[in-house]
Amino acid sequence: MGAEPDQRLIALWSAPRCRSTAFYRMVAERGDLRVVHEPFSYRAEFGTVEVGGRSARTEPEVLAALRALATGGRVFFKDTTDERYPAVLADRAFLATATHVFLIRHPARTIASYHAVNPEVTLDQIGFGHLRELHDAVAAAGDRPPLVIDADEMVADPAAASELFCARAGLPSRPDALSWSAGHRADWAPTERWHAGVASSTGFHRRDGDYGDVVRTDARLRAYLDHHEPHYRALYERRARLVRRR
Repeated sequence: MGAEPDQRLIALWSAPRCRSTAFYRMVAERGDLRVVHEPFSYRAEFGTVEVGGRSARTEPEVLAALRALATGGRVFFKDTTDERYPAVLADRAFLATATHVFLIRHPARTIASYHAVNPEVTLDQIGFGHLRELHDAVAAAGDRPPLVIDADEMVADPAAASELFCARAGLPSRPDALSWSAGHRADWAPTERWHAGVASSTGFHRRDGDYGDVVRTDARLRAYLDHHEPHYRALYERRARLVRRR
């Protein structure tokens, strides 16, 4: 495939538990893009994934399926970096030409949230090391820095985050997409238990109590935080400024 299908691809990359599904829900609400939920993660976890009616069993096949889908119009997909994606990192045309947006959140919160759903979470699954590597590959391949959005700042000012995303992706602003009807979606059914919060929501809302002392009192989780926080900080320094932190 040439550059044109890649120009029609919009990728949201996120460490796990960074509110990426809420972002996805917002984009799906627009109704003017084809949306694909975690194609690379699904392939890694389940061995195969359906993208636009095509079955993909390898990362290159996922990329080919996304490009094929994009021949019919613009495509948005979101994925999480609890896995590393070597074929994505090696595809310079995709890195340089697609629109890439990165979503971050303090790893103390993401580790606690991940641990609450899966207490057996491993170090690499926290994902900030993979996310930073992918960000740096996109930055090296393209002619401008990729857009980085902090999830907590997005929740504090979702309209500003949406405007930045639309401007970067060349999309018209859709303020009405900042709210939606509660409920699960069929495209995230294979991982439904991870998306209960978004399924019960009707928009972006700050949730209290989603992280506590467990990360600092559990030696294993504290080691995860020590490992991933420098990667998060490097990305945080490159984030778009949405709101002033209190």
